Parts: sequence; C-alpha cells; structure tokens
Amino acid sequence: MTTELHPASGPAASADVDAVIVGLLQGESGPELATGADAIADAFDGRLLEQLTAVGATGKADEVTKIPTGGAITAPLLVAVGLGKAEDGTVPGTRVRRASGAAARALAGSGSAHSTLGAIDLAAAAEGSVLGAYTFTEYRRSNGKTPLGRVDLDGEAADIERAAAIAQAVVTTRDLINTPPNDLYPATFAERAAALAAEAGVEVEILDEQALADGGYGGILGVGQGSSRPPRLVRLTWAGGDAPRAKVALVGKGITFDTGGISIKPAANMDHMTSDMSGAAAVIATTVLAAKLNLPVAVTATVPMAENMPSGTSYRPGDVLRMYGGTTVEVLNTDAEGRLILGDAIARAAEDSPDLLVEVSTLTGAQQVALGMRTAGVMGTEELRDRIAALGRQVGEDAWAMPLPDHLREGLDSRVADLANVTGNRWGGMLAAGIFLREFVPDGLAWAHIDIAGPSFHTGGPYGYTTKGGTGVPVRTLAALLQELATES
Repeated sequence: MTTELHPASGPAASADVDAVIVGLLQGESGPELATGADAIADAFDGRLLEQLTAVGATGKADEVTKIPTGGAITAPLLVAVGLGKAEDGTVPGTRVRRASGAAARALAGSGSAHSTLGAIDLAAAAEGSVLGAYTFTEYRRSNGKTPLGRVDLDGEAADIERAAAIAQAVVTTRDLINTPPNDLYPATFAERAAALAAEAGVEVEILDEQALADGGYGGILGVGQGSSRPPRLVRLTWAGGDAPRAKVALVGKGITFDTGGISIKPAANMDHMTSDMSGAAAVIATTVLAAKLNLPVAVTATVPMAENMPSGTSYRPGDVLRMYGGTTVEVLNTDAEGRLILGDAIARAAEDSPDLLVEVSTLTGAQQVALGMRTAGVMGTEELRDRIAALGRQVGEDAWAMPLPDHLREGLDSRVADLANVTGNRWGGMLAAGIFLREFVPDGLAWAHIDIAGPSFHTGGPYGYTTKGGTGVPVRTLAALLQELATES
C-alpha cells in the first residue's frame, strides 16, 4: 500500500482528516512555527506554541510531537515535526522531506492527514510523506499498522501528481530491492521489469542465455554460469515523444544475489547481498518514470541480470572472458563480478549513440570505506560527474564527485588478457573499478558511474523518510537530471 497524495480541498483548520501536520523551527529562545501554520495557530487562540513547549517540543530536526486538538480545529490530532534551525530565513528542501517522512511514519495506522509543510516546499513534502510512510509487508503474516493512507497538501494538482510519480518510482525500486532472491532472480526480475514497462508504454527487449551467447556477452554469461538460474539482459526504451531533446543511456547492475562466487564472501551480512541489484532497479524505475511524466527525453535502460553463485560450473580466478565488443578480461577475483556484467552492458548501450551515459551500481565496498553509508561516489567525465553529484545533494541523495586517476590504470594490466578485473591491492578500489568501466566507454561520450554500495541499502533504524532495507537511491537524482535535460534548449 502506497500513501496517496491529494490537493487539499480547503483550509487545514477545517480539514476532515485524522491529523494536521505543522512544522516547528528551532529558534534562539524556543520553538517557532514554520510557514504554513499561522491559521492553525490562530485556531488555538495563539496558545499552540505554549502547548507544544509544555510537552517538550523543541523544533529539533525530525522530532515528532503529538497533541490532541480539543476541538480547536476539525482534526482530532495535531502533529508538530521539527525542521531544525532556519538557514538565512529558509528551510532546505532536504529537511522538509525528512520532516514529512518522520511525521508520516509517526501516523502509521491513521487514515488521512493534512500537511502544511507543502507551504515550505511542496515537492519535498509530498515525496517525504510517501517515502517515510513506506513499509514492505509482502512476506509478513501480520502487517501490523497500515501506512498512513492519504496526505492532503496545499498546492497545484499537477505539481503534486509529479511528486507522487517520482515517489512511486522510489517505492517501486524499494519493493524490487526488498524482494528476496529466491523470488527475484534474473528471469523473474526481467519479467517484473517487462510488466512495469508495458504498463507505461515502454518498449522491452529481453535476451535469454542463448541470445546472450549468440551476441557475445561473455561478461554476463561468465558471472551467471555458476547458477542454476541463467542470466538475462533487459533493454527498456522510452522514445521521448515526437521531439526528444536528449538521448540518454542508463545502465544498472542487476546481480540478484552475490555470494562472491568461488571467491566467496564471509557469511556475516551476506544476506544484504539481496540488494546487489539496486542499480538495476533504479534505472528500470527511472525509465518507466520518464514515460509516465512524458518527458521529451529518449531514455534506454540496459540492464544485465545475473546470480553470482559457487558451483561446479562457476567461472574461476584465472579464467579469461571475452566481453561484448571483443575486449578480453582476466578474472582475478570472482567477487568483482559487477564490473564484468556492466562492461558488457556499457559497450552495448554505447552502440545506440546516446548523448550521455549514466551507470548505477552497488559496485565496491571501497565506496563505503571512502564515503560512508549515505554518500554515493560519482565518477566519469568531469562536467557530467559534477552535475550529477550536485543534483544528488540538491534532492537529498547525498553524492560526491570522485576522480579517476590515470596512474591506477596500470594496476589493471593482465599478464594474458587486455584487462584484469581487479588491481591486486586494496588502495583506491572504488576508483579502480571506475577506471575498469571507463575501458568500455567510447572516446568522446559523456558518462558517469554512480557507486551506491552504501546508500542503496539501510540496515539500521528508520530516520527521516529513509526506512529499513532498500532506499531507492539514486532514482530522484536521475529524475532530476532527466527533468533538467527536458527543459534545455
């Protein structure tokens, strides 16, 4: 169940809802009501702040305080959520999004709410409400409290619908990531992608293991050959209408489960590897979103899907794979499998002659070491790299531009092939993986690689609009990029 968003039909004070949500700021001498809450304060005869302060409200970011309204407004419950300190008199959209998420989660089990946070940032309030209320209950016998059913916002219907579509794309991504690997494996993942595409009018092409063999996709086949569930390559295409303003290639890593293969991972936390297809889920959902928003941007997602398993048929350290396009790669570590399937996919995607290429993957543990669990590393051609990193920070999906130092390339030299799949040392692992991928990008093509190994999957308690499990990063970043491209002349 996804929380519905609707334009408000009237003032918050007289709204026929279960709760009204207002924002609180941390002021110098105590909490202050944020923009949008004035009418509610008037309905409380100017005593609303007094009542909130009496029960401990401070305005600290994400703090949620509930009080009964006692008939002062139509709704029986008022929820005040903290926005932190204003910055030069404004509240960043990221904090509005987080506050909306915290409030929506606190209202689990409620049917409806009217949020005044849209008066600060409508899109952020809308997205945060849906994402904060998100739960994944597909495999639970008892679902507990249902998510908040509906949020009404003051604003234009078209703007709310757009925000709802973006939030739904994130929800779709989260659902795919959270689906366990015994049910989401290459064939079923491809089927779900095809169903999502068909619903939005997006073209679909699926290559099975025979088509992959015929096409020379040695990286995808090599990684997938150890599993009883063979690999797939899915291509989704949104034509961008009659006059697309740009042609974008998206590529996403779709390892539906990663044991590490023969170079097997430690048992601890291996269950998190159900999220190793987060990049694939993100680019699938983004392509479908472009169609739903009818963006004048042609988007093709090229998505390799495989399961990396140890068995008698697994690829081995020492094997040499012939990639799509002919490059040969010596396998030194079978747990560096993502770059192998992505090399095939990038080479294929580049054949479409896109204006730019963006690839998304849970690629390296080194990303987590370098940037932590909430900040994606962005590599690639400088202008596009910096643009994507800035957009990520703007929409609240933290991202940071990283270099691709040329001196690391020599570490990928192989004694028998064109490339080795790892450098053989621990230093600069995130960057070396980006350099490996660069080998498959044609000269002159603007491209970016987004490593989301940490930000794609949250294992702790919920905060803001981030819930446990798949996060949906970087769908909103990709959506912002496509929307910018759609408005450029």
